[in-house]
Amino acid sequence: MRVLVTGATGYIGGRLVPRLIAKGHSVRCLARDPRQLEGRPWPGVEVVQGDLGRPDCLPFALEGVEVAYYLVHAMADGKAFREQDRRMARAFGEAARAAGVRRIVYLGGLGDPGELHSRHLISRQEVGQNLARAGVPVVEFRAAVIVGSGSASFEMIRHLTDRLPMMVAPRWVETRCQPIGIRSVLDYLEEALDHPTARGVYEIGGSDILTYREMMLGYARAKGLHRIILPVPMPRRNFSSRVIDLLTPIPHRIAAALLESLRTEVVVRDDLALRTFAVRPSTYAEALSRALGRIAADDVETTWASSLASTVRKDPVGRQLDNQEGLLVERHWRKVQASPERIMEVICALGGDQGWPAGNALWQLRGAIDRALGGVGMRRGRRHPKELRVGDPLDFWRVESFEPGRVLRLRAEMKLPGRAWLQFEVRPEGRQSHLEQTAFFEPHGLPGNLYWYSLLQMHRFLFPGLIRAIQTRAEEDHTLDYTLPGLPSPVLRVQG
Repeated sequence: MRVLVTGATGYIGGRLVPRLIAKGHSVRCLARDPRQLEGRPWPGVEVVQGDLGRPDCLPFALEGVEVAYYLVHAMADGKAFREQDRRMARAFGEAARAAGVRRIVYLGGLGDPGELHSRHLISRQEVGQNLARAGVPVVEFRAAVIVGSGSASFEMIRHLTDRLPMMVAPRWVETRCQPIGIRSVLDYLEEALDHPTARGVYEIGGSDILTYREMMLGYARAKGLHRIILPVPMPRRNFSSRVIDLLTPIPHRIAAALLESLRTEVVVRDDLALRTFAVRPSTYAEALSRALGRIAADDVETTWASSLASTVRKDPVGRQLDNQEGLLVERHWRKVQASPERIMEVICALGGDQGWPAGNALWQLRGAIDRALGGVGMRRGRRHPKELRVGDPLDFWRVESFEPGRVLRLRAEMKLPGRAWLQFEVRPEGRQSHLEQTAFFEPHGLPGNLYWYSLLQMHRFLFPGLIRAIQTRAEEDHTLDYTLPGLPSPVLRVQG
């Protein structure tokens, strides 16, 4: 069967595609930036570039498709998200009808339509209605919290519980919810592909009905943690979302949308899904155990940030602060008039007796502080002035990963309230190269978060200066050869 998956770069879509491939289906993915899907082990998958906000791409994307998965919503797209969701769903339904699509499968939000207080849950249910307006049969699953390694709601619960021994929480922690494991959700989506009678709305949930407080305490028990949660009135919902932004990987905008939804009781009211499909959802404890096992084994397939964390930077120079998969991230990028090999030569010569080409006094000061605290400091230097290999020490770093001409990742071995990495990535882009420099920090509790945010002002000078110095050195006395199409040898030499 030929199947189209929208949202393949996201949390659900990225896990559904390999299942469809394993079943022998012909899968096509629609993505705004196909490069986000590079490196996925998806043999035979066709990737079509297109944006659901621009319907002109839909006829080609839907051509020959029998079933289409609609796994897109605008949770992080600002105040006009509801109208945007409505417009995209209508256009998709009409294009699916024109293309002869037999069925649309959609994953929406659980909740009694008459009791919804969340604009996002209302919009999720409106999307299902607008997809069906054109007449193509729609199978709409409505789910609450999805328990799985990397899901936004699970990551929020995980990080809050891990980091706060005693939590003074808003009243919403006493709201009832029916969480469902990610494996059960995927089972439903997969079975809906060719189910002979499925059509309409199906409410899906796990076998347990819990409050959010009980979910957090259940997580704590699974991790062997003792936690106290005290529900109290909070001054503003915006305050809670800011706290979540500080203590978890979930950014403020997404946290605000999640919190708005948490005021609504989301419990399955109709067991039609259990009577129609063969899926038997797991308990919360079972789903939690699987999620923790995945995290412990470093086997997280996709995360909530999968669709947000593009490695493609269109501007020639840029900076981005982010939270990704439990890591605090500061990323800088530049376009460099030099080959990837030349840029990596410059990067591999950092540190040691040569020092650091930007903010060297600050690097030395940090090393001195680390040595005073009993750490390694900067005294180790490096094995070779220009060459690196995996395992080499480099001042207070160690080479964790190295792919010549492509990637160098350094792991910090100084004393820190967390774990830190500094990574450099290079790739060719036409007649120039794209250089990306990323600092990752995994904070350990509140001290780790305070450490990171206290250094952000220093980072404003240190990291931009470092990538700028690498660019300058790489472009010095470097000759670029450009070959015109059809000619066997360079006809233009540009001295940089």
